[in-house]
Amino acid sequence: MNILETKNLIKVYGSGETAVHALRGINLSVQLGEFVAVVGTSGSGKSTLLHMLGGLDRPTAGEVIVDCKPIFSLEDEALTIFRRRKIGFVFQNYNLVPVMNVYENIVLPIQLDGNEPDEDYINQIVNTLGLESKLNTLPNQLSGGQQQRVAIARALAAKPAIILADEPTGNLDSRTSQDVMGLLKITSQRFGQTIVMITHNEEIAQLAERIIRMEDGCIMGGGQ
Repeated sequence: MNILETKNLIKVYGSGETAVHALRGINLSVQLGEFVAVVGTSGSGKSTLLHMLGGLDRPTAGEVIVDCKPIFSLEDEALTIFRRRKIGFVFQNYNLVPVMNVYENIVLPIQLDGNEPDEDYINQIVNTLGLESKLNTLPNQLSGGQQQRVAIARALAAKPAIILADEPTGNLDSRTSQDVMGLLKITSQRFGQTIVMITHNEEIAQLAERIIRMEDGCIMGGGQ
């Protein structure tokens, strides 16, 4: 079953002679529970693709379908709600709220939606990621690797259809990067979570189940 699909996805910035064709008709599909890496050099279009998959930016043309829903058929407010419920994000810079402790950061997306956290599920995530002793700790008291674990836990907490990870090891040293990637893989398997990860690091990409290669706004391999 495809949980994520794009159809002829096009993104053009600007117009005329200065137009930048960031995405040139991208067609790809990701199955439920799959762990996919998207690799490419700077300017290949991979970050633009991630923004489109997550509904953070609207395409010039084409569709993104998440959990059977064409997301750009939604108005902005409805898209924001859909994104919060169905898409988890893990960013390079963690994006944790500094005045909230680890537990509060993890459950924040659920509470923003007016729901009560599934405490048993949260405990499973926390234990899997080794955060049980850090729940009352503020982000600035954590290492980079620990902060990224919190970001992963937050992305998982609302049981989203997909998790989008944007260079999740970009600010980490090589050993911590391997640890974080191992945890991403474990959580993908343990919780049946679909993950699409953007990276320029070939070694990191090898840990995914499938690698999609991008160049000049096109998929050069692994898209279907």
